[in-house]
Amino acid sequence: MLTAAISFVLTAAGVAVAGLRAYRRHFLSATRWFAVALLPAGLYLTGLFPVARTIGREFADWATKLVFDPRVWTGIVLLGISVALLLTTRRLGRRGAVEAPESRPAAAGPAPERPAVTAAPPKPKKAAAKKQDDGLGDFADIEEILRKRGI
Repeated sequence: MLTAAISFVLTAAGVAVAGLRAYRRHFLSATRWFAVALLPAGLYLTGLFPVARTIGREFADWATKLVFDPRVWTGIVLLGISVALLLTTRRLGRRGAVEAPESRPAAAGPAPERPAVTAAPPKPKKAAAKKQDDGLGDFADIEEILRKRGI
């Protein structure tokens, strides 16, 4: 019975704060307060408070064991080592540092020479003047490409 009283008092208080926020024309904040205010009553009416109590008790037991039980500390150390090893192998695998020797290709000698890339010759000034005259501006290059392709 005490749980019900506390739940509904918290809900009423939250609704009151939401009403004050709405009165001051802070409607977004009022909506948030109202949403949070409905939680205690909803938890009570659905019967989730006993579940929350059980979860809280189990969490407290775990925390007590964490502080005083050496087995828990050993487990934490093992988990840390596991995570460190997984992250290390992932990082090394991405770099390609961990490969089997037979999977590496044999050296094929020096790389073949590639021809030098030359810049396109400058356009004649007549074409540049034509671009300015027809008002296409940026579309002149696209139009030229389409003409070359026969489209």
